[in-house]
Amino acid sequence: MADTIAAVATGGGVSAIGVIRVSGDDAITIVSKVFRPRSGRSMADYESGRLVYGELLGTDGAPIDLCLCTVSRAPYSYTGENTAELHCHGSPVVLAEGLRALFQAGARQAGPGEFTKRAFLNGKMDLSQAAAVIDIIEAQTEAAARNALGQLKGALFRRVEAVYSDLLDIRSHYFAVIDYPDEDIEPFELAEYRATLENNIGRLKALLATYDRGRVMKDGVLTAIIGRPNVGKSSLLNALAGYDRAIVSPHAGTTRDTIEERVRLGSVVLRLTDTAGIRETADEIERLGVERSRAAAEGASLVLAVFDGSEPLGEEDYSVIEAAKGARRCLAVVNKADLPRRIETDILKEALGEPLFVSARTGRGIEDLSQAVQDLFGMGEIQPDGEVLTSALQAEAVSRAASALERAREGLEAGLTPDAVLSDIEEAMNALGEITGRTVREDTLARIFERFCVGK
Repeated sequence: MADTIAAVATGGGVSAIGVIRVSGDDAITIVSKVFRPRSGRSMADYESGRLVYGELLGTDGAPIDLCLCTVSRAPYSYTGENTAELHCHGSPVVLAEGLRALFQAGARQAGPGEFTKRAFLNGKMDLSQAAAVIDIIEAQTEAAARNALGQLKGALFRRVEAVYSDLLDIRSHYFAVIDYPDEDIEPFELAEYRATLENNIGRLKALLATYDRGRVMKDGVLTAIIGRPNVGKSSLLNALAGYDRAIVSPHAGTTRDTIEERVRLGSVVLRLTDTAGIRETADEIERLGVERSRAAAEGASLVLAVFDGSEPLGEEDYSVIEAAKGARRCLAVVNKADLPRRIETDILKEALGEPLFVSARTGRGIEDLSQAVQDLFGMGEIQPDGEVLTSALQAEAVSRAASALERAREGLEAGLTPDAVLSDIEEAMNALGEITGRTVREDTLARIFERFCVGK
């Protein structure tokens, strides 16, 4: 018997509408105690899916809001249990009092992701679909939302399940031959087994190859803006953000600590860090800021090395070039393109590649910079159909499965009998089962659902 949980399913703060969600065996009975239809009937008497107008009652039994209520009976609900929703005015006071009334009537506070977890446990969705729910909620770009929707509709499940099914066929064939030697069962064809393993190794590696782009699509790109003082780093951040996020000043050393901001460039989200200007300084606080700048560049997935196009390269600029050379990915950005150009472009091109010319003041070249970032991470090539891996847990499981199948293939090629490689095949199946929920461990479940918000 499932106890009954309740939670506010909409965001915090004042809003036009607020939703309280209830799920469990006694959900309809409990809601009937705190919601009084204007018709005078009980909510237990209404069919599933019907929106009913009435009064929400507080803990003292007095009305606190006029709202709508709907119920869904098991198993035809999101969780697979009896559920109810109260659609109230979005006052935090009303929602809190309504929730307290539900607790008084017998419900308990839902934990993070508990509604979706119940949906998984009750067979309403597989684990990849459950993980996609939070991805939809957290999506920062259209591509991320479309990919998450594809996974919610079962695209990733089908791709993983196709490999799992092939491995299950191998395993089942082996045991059928062993357990029923007198039956007319086709003998083992090792060449066919090797071909099946090879094909599925390719499938898994192709899926795993999507993870780098998927991680960018989901989490964004950790990006450091570096440069000597007064080249326009803060101005560039403000231009990309679309508002004055960082202080801009003609005085060197204004930015003394890292400033962080999320900026969307097309299908890529940059987690931007504006850093202190890189230079030698006797100022202790500024020196610490410069050290943080160098550390930010070393830890970033992308470095935007900014230079002043209206001045020749100086000693401090060459220090920036050296810092940028060690970056995983780097784009040289020449700012102040609205002024006469005096910078040695050929030196930058040789050291860091073709530079991009922008004016943070006028906005010139910002679109070119946006496109260059998208091209750098190959985001324009992504077709977000739900088959792009975005979860580190899922990517790790696919990697383990591929490695296990490679060991099985190598074993067959070395002349081992099928039974000798069966353990590797089963290991691969278990790894894939962690994605769909076939063999999921409790600790894996906890890691997936701990990121959910309460009410989902």
